Amino acid sequence: MKIKFGASLLSWITPVWNPEAGKYAIEKTANAGFDLIEILLPSSMEFNAKEVKQQLKDNNLEAACSLNLPKEAHIAFYPKAAESLIKQAIDKASELETDFLGGVLHGGIGVFSGNPLTENESEIIAEVWSNMADYAKEKGVNIGIEPINRYETYVCNTAKNVLDLISKTGKDNLFLHLDTFHMNIEENNFYDPIILAGKKLKHIHMTESHRGMLGEGTVNWNELFKALKEINFEGNLVLENFSSSVPGMQQMVSLWQKSPHNAQELASGSLEFMKNHIIS
Repeated sequence: MKIKFGASLLSWITPVWNPEAGKYAIEKTANAGFDLIEILLPSSMEFNAKEVKQQLKDNNLEAACSLNLPKEAHIAFYPKAAESLIKQAIDKASELETDFLGGVLHGGIGVFSGNPLTENESEIIAEVWSNMADYAKEKGVNIGIEPINRYETYVCNTAKNVLDLISKTGKDNLFLHLDTFHMNIEENNFYDPIILAGKKLKHIHMTESHRGMLGEGTVNWNELFKALKEINFEGNLVLENFSSSVPGMQQMVSLWQKSPHNAQELASGSLEFMKNHIIS
């Protein structure tokens, strides 16, 4: 297996990008011993890639990018707006010289039609994905698409939902981006979706059922790591857990319970947990 261990921007700061906070998150990620940081791009795209690239270099840290589509870029309703925003995100990833853009790229978070996904909506999404895949290929960027739970979207809730839509496009630079928090709600287990994805799986948000310390919740980590070893996983394992010690985090991600661990403890303890499972 070729694995890079990462931490999300959200492990350190709220998802509101500004240069000072970004620099802080990059330094914290590097000092905690991670290989890369996942930078959640702001939908405003107000983001100085040249400056950030220098900060990454100064800290000997790699980056992956992610984007969560806002409501006004829900693909099924606003395909042109969505395609434009995704292409801007691909540009930012390319400027950072990273080859990966992940995130919720199937629909706006919190948008519902009141019904399951229709065939017509699937066709619209597949067309936008095809266009963004072609654009990303020119820039040397792979795209990872993250299914999320039923309370946040009706479009893609499971690994199979994403893989089926990818197969409609026939594009070879579209991949699956899983998140164990959402898998814990939507999948039957943590083994089958990974086996189903195989080499289409490139990126995983490693997060506990309660968004806290890995190993202290209900996620079946033994099952997950068994599957990763069987597919000889090559990609990123990115920590995405939240601590109420980060100012503004409780309000931003509905983290109403006080965290027993601060951000530093969560990052260090969870990185150790992941590495122990890989070598066991």
